Amino acid sequence: MEPSPVEAERLRSLRRMKAVALGLLIAAAVVYVVTLIDGGEGWVGYVRAFSEAAMVGALADWFAVTALFRHPLRIPIPHTAIIPKRKDQIGRSLGEFVESNFLTREVLGERLAHADIGQRLGAWLAEPANAHRASEALGDALKGTLEVLDDKEVQHGLEGVVRRRIAATPAAPLFGKAIDLTIEGGHHQRLLDSVLIGLSGFLDDNRATFRKRLDEESPWWVPEPIDDRVFEKIYTAVGSFIDDVGADPHHEVRSSVDTRVASLAQRLEHDPELLAKGEALKEELLDHPEFRAWIESLWLGVKQGMIDAADDPGSELRVRAATSLQQLGTRLSSDASLQRKVDDWVERAIGYVVDRYRSEVGDLIANTVERWDGESTAEKMELQVGRDLQFIRINGTLVGGLAGIVIHAVAGLL
Repeated sequence: MEPSPVEAERLRSLRRMKAVALGLLIAAAVVYVVTLIDGGEGWVGYVRAFSEAAMVGALADWFAVTALFRHPLRIPIPHTAIIPKRKDQIGRSLGEFVESNFLTREVLGERLAHADIGQRLGAWLAEPANAHRASEALGDALKGTLEVLDDKEVQHGLEGVVRRRIAATPAAPLFGKAIDLTIEGGHHQRLLDSVLIGLSGFLDDNRATFRKRLDEESPWWVPEPIDDRVFEKIYTAVGSFIDDVGADPHHEVRSSVDTRVASLAQRLEHDPELLAKGEALKEELLDHPEFRAWIESLWLGVKQGMIDAADDPGSELRVRAATSLQQLGTRLSSDASLQRKVDDWVERAIGYVVDRYRSEVGDLIANTVERWDGESTAEKMELQVGRDLQFIRINGTLVGGLAGIVIHAVAGLL
């Protein structure tokens, strides 16, 4: 795989430091050869001692650094290539180190105590653009959640909830209560008015049909003019009666309707026979295939509507969400007590997650390292810390040279 830009830069930096360390070793070797040619008297002896000890220090530290990641000169010397050989133990130790020293309530709590999350969140949400972005994120989360849900499972659960709710509610008393509310509001009289208007229109539309039926029922020996007069009399009387009932709010028919409707409401609430019939009708309704089809269409319609609303920036859902989030941010940025509540909630939530799932992080680190091969592990770790380790080689070269000078001076004194 092609390295990322960050990895490529680290690789270049590592190579530069290796070149510097190697250059110092080569320089020490060249100086040592030159001093051998010129002899070892006077100050030249100190230079030779410096270069000789510097080579020893450079080679020793090169061996030590290289032995961490691979076999020096590809020779399988014992206790070299430490990281490739012990990568699993290193991964497990690293996971335990992170788990024990970073993922704790104490460490995270101390950090969160000075983070002022509530105030920062409020100030961020108070900006309209940020509130819009937050509503967009919520919309995407809602859309993604709805799209991955199993429709059959949701429909089954919804059907169970609706069935239990309906089954627990007696049908007849519910209808009786609805009728009582209708009577209290006078809605049944308005319904009666509508029925009367419809009945009057029905009579007008079917006048010819009723006249023909009278001809069919009337004896053959009755003259037609008499039939006309009888029909006109009956038709006019019925029309006048409907008009009278419709025009008089205190008509006896209306009083009779009030009495019968009220009686029906009482029977629906208390008559055992009607109660049993209501429950039987309810069970028949719940077992009907159309009921399940209605539940299915209900969920699919709600789901699609929510997906469309979550995906549309101009939908009422998204607009209301953005407005609500902005209002929450404005309040949160100035309400200290609300800020403390948010801070406490975040701290408790993170503490809960840490207490129960921090071992998962350690296992994730260990399992990830276990899946790497030894060579890749060594390369990854060398890429992270190898540049700094080259300073060990550089320091070894310089410190070794200085130690050589000290040893040469002491030997001369002795």
